[in-house]
Amino acid sequence: MDFLEELKTLKEQVLFRERFTIDPEKYDNIVISGMGGSGIVGNIFSELYTKKPVIVVSDYDIPEFANDRTLFIGISYSGNTEETLSTLKQAEEAGCHIVGITSGGKLSKTNHGIIKIPRGLQPRSSLGYMLMPLINSLLPVSDEERISTSQLLAKIDSDNAQLKTLAEEIGRKQQIPVVLGFSPFKWVAYRWKTQFNENSKILAFSNFFPELNHNETMPYKGTYRKDIFRFIVIGNPDNEQIKKRIEITGNITGTGFTYLPDEGQSTFEKLFALIHKGDYLTYHLAHYLNVDPTDVSLIEELKRKLGS
Repeated sequence: MDFLEELKTLKEQVLFRERFTIDPEKYDNIVISGMGGSGIVGNIFSELYTKKPVIVVSDYDIPEFANDRTLFIGISYSGNTEETLSTLKQAEEAGCHIVGITSGGKLSKTNHGIIKIPRGLQPRSSLGYMLMPLINSLLPVSDEERISTSQLLAKIDSDNAQLKTLAEEIGRKQQIPVVLGFSPFKWVAYRWKTQFNENSKILAFSNFFPELNHNETMPYKGTYRKDIFRFIVIGNPDNEQIKKRIEITGNITGTGFTYLPDEGQSTFEKLFALIHKGDYLTYHLAHYLNVDPTDVSLIEELKRKLGS
């Protein structure tokens, strides 16, 4: 399956119905462990789920507070991510209740509640398969939302010419994207940043309102080589103060923002529409730059030299 076909599977992924059999009332907190394309799943979920504390670990160690009242969720597409396996071992020692999401590998062979997802995709192209079990288990959505979201993603599949035009402009001007979000899509902005990194093979940065107004706003007016940056605001804020902040920030710093709106009615629809738009923008930029969006050879070389 080529990378474009991988992108198009997202409309099927949002219909994925696997879920864990867990009672969240039994736990004081949730620890989600994952790296890269698997780890972003936990970050996105942590912004949506606010009923219990959610800690996302993208490292080798779990928090000291983890115990038998902790729900530990290990996410590794390959099932062999060394950092995730390290935290899994610690979670076992701490007595956590453990579940996991993987396509195979060592994680799939553990005696915990494991949801198996399809193999053969890039981990970052499997975000829906990895995120939906968390949503199904702890933030269930209606069948109507699933279907309408799938239809919306199919629409983006068939019409993304605006994103291709923007990608070609970024590539032609050799710009560095700065992706700006706001709640509940702060981590979607970060997802765009990592998609530029892996798919397009360029540096990119992300931040979010209102936090960036307390630090990053200062260089927006006069930083050297400002012309090489492309400031992209994703989504349509519901919060009126955020709307004002974006407008005022642009005016007082002389920064021209590129706006890419969300689509849909519910947060679920808007979330996946924004994710998909970032996928296509970075795919089209990779094509313009004549780089292979599936190439992660440097990451694989690093893993080999680490012996993992």
